Amino acid sequence: MTTKIKNWLTVTAMAVTISNASCTLDEYNPSGYTMDALSASVEGYQTILNNVYFGMERALYGYGQFMQMTEGGTDIWTSQKNGDNLYLKYGMGSDFANNMMANTLNCCYDGICYCNQAIVQANKVPFTTEEEKNQKVAEAHFMRAVYYYNLVEQLGGVTLQMSPVEDVDLHPGKDTPLDIYEKCIIPDLEFAVQWLPIEERTTRPSKKSAMGMLARACLQSIEYDSSKKYAQRALEVAKEMVEDCKAGGAALGVYMYDNIEDVFAESNNFENKEALWKHRYVVGGVSNQAWIMNQNNEQFYCPLTAFSAIVFKTDIHSGNKYDGLSDYQIWGRRAGGSFMPSKYLMDLYVQEDGTLDPRYHEFFQTQWTCNKDKGQSWSESQVKQFDKNLESPEISEMVPNATTGELVRQYTKFVFDEEALEFIRPGDDGYAEKVAVKKDSKILYVDYKDLYAEDNTVIMDYHRDYDNTDVVSPWLSFYPSLMKHNSSNYYVNNLSKKRLGNLNATFMMRTPEVFLIAAEADIYVNGGANAMQYINQVRERAGAKALSGAATVETVLDERARELCGEYVRFYDLKRTGKLTSTYLKSTNPDVGQYFVDGKHEVRPFPQSFLENLEEGGGYYQNPGY
Repeated sequence: MTTKIKNWLTVTAMAVTISNASCTLDEYNPSGYTMDALSASVEGYQTILNNVYFGMERALYGYGQFMQMTEGGTDIWTSQKNGDNLYLKYGMGSDFANNMMANTLNCCYDGICYCNQAIVQANKVPFTTEEEKNQKVAEAHFMRAVYYYNLVEQLGGVTLQMSPVEDVDLHPGKDTPLDIYEKCIIPDLEFAVQWLPIEERTTRPSKKSAMGMLARACLQSIEYDSSKKYAQRALEVAKEMVEDCKAGGAALGVYMYDNIEDVFAESNNFENKEALWKHRYVVGGVSNQAWIMNQNNEQFYCPLTAFSAIVFKTDIHSGNKYDGLSDYQIWGRRAGGSFMPSKYLMDLYVQEDGTLDPRYHEFFQTQWTCNKDKGQSWSESQVKQFDKNLESPEISEMVPNATTGELVRQYTKFVFDEEALEFIRPGDDGYAEKVAVKKDSKILYVDYKDLYAEDNTVIMDYHRDYDNTDVVSPWLSFYPSLMKHNSSNYYVNNLSKKRLGNLNATFMMRTPEVFLIAAEADIYVNGGANAMQYINQVRERAGAKALSGAATVETVLDERARELCGEYVRFYDLKRTGKLTSTYLKSTNPDVGQYFVDGKHEVRPFPQSFLENLEEGGGYYQNPGY
């Protein structure tokens, strides 16, 4: 029997004497309309339906913390400069913050509550046809599946509620993840697949959005079901989408750009044909937290301001042209984000012949120019810090003082927009030549081998030749920075001139993932007879060399990392494939894996502020180990 529970915010609000009507429209609709009043017309029902998306900007895709929860703690990322980060490093030996999941839990249950209301109220609306009703209510079914999918994958078992309730149960039960998949997530997505329109949409899902999420959910369910009974359905849906993509999206609009460079071009953002589902951010007030809209662009930058030729730009009114996609000069860009790529991720882009997969340079920024308007000269302190050769003619020269004639040292200057910094690695053109001159070159070359150790850790210390001393590594601030979310499209408050948010769309799912779902599902269903051809179709589009041999789950997992890194999936990928373990993470990303505890960190803790309002202090509801 499903236990009744109102959304988490309601339970918490009871303890602080706030009204428990958080599931009504009154919070967002000051006109005072009731649900039934709004349901008296199709236009009024649209107001109800619009609320099912409210949790997207508050807690899920595009919300900065959610990226940390879906990509952090995995084999492909460590924290900025490999420093302390409780989210990305599993509390670093301590527990996570008590309320790290509070916003997500609250917003997802708020969203579920609105979905339930929209589903029930749809039967009261005077739609012209049953088809018209189903097309509308399919959005609520889709979003309810999305909210529960993320709750289950983050928290494990939660309370399944599929209809509106009025009473608050302070001793709710927990449904198992597989039950939630079978009773809600998969049926909701099947309904959405049947009824959502094929038309291209932004924020509101289309048929291809539902098909992609259905294939993803069916595949993910194998984590909880040893029989893998939904793998066949995942394969069927993915194959249908693959075939439509090959036909140019003729039936479903499934599309993949011919060139990898087109995928994340800002000019293709709002109308991106490869995105199966995308969410566009709009300027708004406090109600949609405009100041945190789509923080993903800020999550993956390295702290470049450790080199004085590069500064944190907050103003574009200098007369210079700034390119937000290729250089550091991004309006309002902060000095550094949360994610640093692991050596394991960097090595995945090395092909069998030693060349680099083209996606490495398409997805990651590795060169930066001086962005000081008047330029910047080398200095003795930075020559010493970065172990340069002070006597190099590219760094400095002795020139006579104009007044005394005495020889004084004059340092080389970078002018605006001149290359100042470059991360170099084996496989790059001219790598050996750049390594040979890295101490003498005017450009600050940061060598992969100075940053990453053979044991897959980040090198934290450095022996400096300049003064024969051991120091904290000066290279920790400079590493390839993911560019998928870069944008120059910002909303600025006219009064404060403060950058509030990136208004570009964020992509929740792209077509290449469908090919990789087909590959993995084919391994489970057919032993992988066709898996490699799906993988190689993704690689061919990227310009990468084809792989040979039989595909394994690990082959798929590696390809998903190359193609989908930074796209909200890696934590879930490792869970599904049984790789979210201490042994695996210690071997691939030991800086993170050393903190992982088996039987605990596969899920997150329920927030204390939620538990303390349940009977018995909520201890029975908490996940093991917390």
